Amino acid sequence: MTELRKTVETFWAAAQARDWAAFAGTLAEDVLYDLPQTRERVGGRERYVRFNREYPGDRRVRVERVVADEEGAVSWIHCTVDGETVPAVTFFTGDAEGRIRTVTDFRPEPYEPPAGREHLVTRY
Repeated sequence: MTELRKTVETFWAAAQARDWAAFAGTLAEDVLYDLPQTRERVGGRERYVRFNREYPGDRRVRVERVVADEEGAVSWIHCTVDGETVPAVTFFTGDAEGRIRTVTDFRPEPYEPPAGREHLVTRY
């Protein structure tokens, strides 16, 4: 098992448990998060943790599979927000310390992001 795979598994477990300290521990300081369906980008560990911590609604994640090698990792998840479940595929790259450097999260359909997170994201 690759170090990045372990980190990604910890990332999802911490997100599900809402253990934001453990979640932050999986991330490089300069992590970059992209969500193409909403055209949002979040840069930096502190902002990305806040983005997740402040996410509106009751959000749950079920990990179906994580695949990783020396160059990156991908996860297939089901994300449930307020009773609606959608699949997602998330791509990760790591840094030299085994932390997550980039996260690109693909959902099935484009959508407008929830209001209230403009202070944490850049739209493109």
